[in-house]
Amino acid sequence: MEVIYILIPGMILMGVILVWVLMISIRKGQYDDMDGEASRILMDDDLMPDNFGGPKDGAKPIEKQKNRVEK
Repeated sequence: MEVIYILIPGMILMGVILVWVLMISIRKGQYDDMDGEASRILMDDDLMPDNFGGPKDGAKPIEKQKNRVEK
């Protein structure tokens, strides 16, 4: 029974802290634009260079190298 004297004030304190953290996050704009951030990842606005993915500085492709280990 004595545990209740600790648990009830502890839970009330935790509730107050959680509400305080929620209010801080709302004031800082954490929940302002939920849909914009979710759809921004789907937009492809990065420009790729013309030589993207090719060999760099005259390097040979992997298939043409002599020291390749065959399995």
